[in-house]
Amino acid sequence: MPDDTGTDGDPNVPPMTRGERVRAAARTLRKPRTASWVAGETETTTKTAQKYLEQLVEDSVLRRVERGGQTLYCVDHLIATYREVATLQREHDREELADTLESMQARVAEWEAEYDAESPGELLASIADVDDPEEVEVRRETAREWEHLADRFPVVTAALKEYDWATDRDGIPADSRS
Repeated sequence: MPDDTGTDGDPNVPPMTRGERVRAAARTLRKPRTASWVAGETETTTKTAQKYLEQLVEDSVLRRVERGGQTLYCVDHLIATYREVATLQREHDREELADTLESMQARVAEWEAEYDAESPGELLASIADVDDPEEVEVRRETAREWEHLADRFPVVTAALKEYDWATDRDGIPADSRS
């Protein structure tokens, strides 16, 4: 097997090496997978996949999990969340984070009132009572957006709550951000 493969035959896109393919695939793992599974997805050997997966474990990008006698790899969601919080703190000032959180809360409150639902799951369940296909699609899309905001709340809240602590440790004075 060659070291490089093309990307969908596009001559303007440089081919990815085996390592790049494994790293790219690993960062998208939605559930724990074995090195042999990643190897199959990236057209590499299991040994090659394992080498790059272990590097990603050492870099705190992936976690190694032992389950049923197998070694599985998955995205380290805790580290990914810490990185996301740090990015929010570095790219936004305290007021922007507060405004974002307030906007998210207002949007969810609107959906709760509009659909008389307390959660995205309740909103999806209400589809059974709707005959209009367009309204069904609107409710599905709203439920997806609501779920997304529900996932974002704790991240934005953590960025805001720990803003001063983070800026003190980042070595950038809070008043120089804007």
